[in-house]
Amino acid sequence: MNRLDPYGAFSAYVPGFTEMLIDYYDREQRARDQEFDDIWRIIRPALQPLYATLGQYYVPRNVSRYIFRVVVQMALQHKNDVSGSLDQRVQQLFHIVKTQSPWLFVVLQAYRVPEKEVGHLVKTVIREVLENIGYQPEQDWSKWESLGGGVSSGPAVASWKENRLDVFARGAEHELLHKWWDGVRWSDWEHLAGALTSSPAAISWGENRIDVFARGAEHELLHKWWDGARWSDWENLGGILTSSPAVASWGENRLDVFARGEDRYLYHKWWDGVRWSDWENLGGIITSAPEAVSWGENRIDVFARGAKRELLHKWWDGARWSDWEDLGGVLTSSPAAAARRANRLDVFARGANHELLYKYWDGQQWSDFVHLDGRITSEPAAISWGRNRIDVFARGERHELLHRWKG
Repeated sequence: MNRLDPYGAFSAYVPGFTEMLIDYYDREQRARDQEFDDIWRIIRPALQPLYATLGQYYVPRNVSRYIFRVVVQMALQHKNDVSGSLDQRVQQLFHIVKTQSPWLFVVLQAYRVPEKEVGHLVKTVIREVLENIGYQPEQDWSKWESLGGGVSSGPAVASWKENRLDVFARGAEHELLHKWWDGVRWSDWEHLAGALTSSPAAISWGENRIDVFARGAEHELLHKWWDGARWSDWENLGGILTSSPAVASWGENRLDVFARGEDRYLYHKWWDGVRWSDWENLGGIITSAPEAVSWGENRIDVFARGAKRELLHKWWDGARWSDWEDLGGVLTSSPAAAARRANRLDVFARGANHELLYKYWDGQQWSDFVHLDGRITSEPAAISWGRNRIDVFARGERHELLHRWKG
C-alpha cells in the first residue's frame, strides 16, 4: 500500500487523490520549514551568548549551531504536545528533547560541558522558541487610551522596574508634569515646577532612580533627578540647544545626553559616574530632536529626522560612532525608540496624516514602516519593560496624554 494513500484502492475511484495527498504533505512541510526559518531568524541574536559559552569548552561553532537548530526544530514539532505555564512547557519540551535526542547531550558532554550547563543551554533555546512563536511586532496593539491632563509638549517615559512607568510632559505653565503607573493604577498628575521650553526626556539607570532633562529658558540643558526619596532641584548643564534633549543609559550611573545644536549638528554630553563631559559634535544635518536608546553595555543607538524628513540612524558600538544610516520614511515629528532586549529596536514617529508610524529591527534587518492608527499632535515616546512589551505615549488633539501598548 502506498504510504501516501492509506486508503488503498480508494484512490482508484477519486482521480488525482494520491496527487492531492502529496500536495497536502508538501504544503504542510513548507509551512513547517517557514515557521522554522521565521523563528530561527528572530532568535539568532539571543543565541550569541550561548555560542560564547560553548566556545569556552572548545565546542566548534558549526557543532553548536547544528545542536541549536535541532532543539528549535524539536520545540516547534512538539509545541502542541505540552501545556501549562511557560516554565512548565519549557521543562516538558526539555524532557522530550532529552528522551528523543540523547545524542545531543552525549556530544556536549564529550567536550566536557557540565551536565547542568547543557541543561541550561537547551532550556534557554526552548524558552526563546516558545516566547517568539507567532510574535508579530506590527500586530496586536491595544487601542489608544486617554490619560487626561493638559500637556503642552510631547511626553517622555522611563521605567525602573517591571510593570512600572513614569511619564513626564510640560504643563500649561511650562512646568514639569509627572504621572506614574505602579502596576495597578495611574496616579494623578504631579507638578514638579520648572520653566521648560521643550519636551522633556527621561531615563532610569537603577531601581527607584529617574533622571529628567529638558531645555531651559536660555536654551540651556536642565537636569533634575529622583534618588528614591526626593526630587532634586533643576541643575543647569549649559549648552545652546535648538531641540528637546534625548537621553540613554547603558550602565549604572551612566548617562548619555544628545541634542541638536545651532548648526543643526548632533551634540553629545555624558556623565561617567563622576563628572559631566564637554559637548561632543557628532555631525549630521538633523531637522528634529534626536532620540537615543541603549540595548547593551557600551551600546547606543541614536535616531533623528533628516533634511528630507527621512529617519536617520547612528550608533556607538563601544569603540566608534557609525556614519548616519538613511532608513527612509516621511516623518512629521522627531522619532522615539525602545529596546525590548539585546539587538531589538522599535522606532516610532508621527506620519503625514498624524498617525503613528512604526519600524523595527529584528536583529537581522529593518522592517518596512507600519502605519498604526491615531491622531497625535506631538512626537511619541516609547519604552519597553519586558521582553515583548512596548508602551507608546503621545499628545492627543485635546492636549491629553494618549497611551497604547503591545505585549
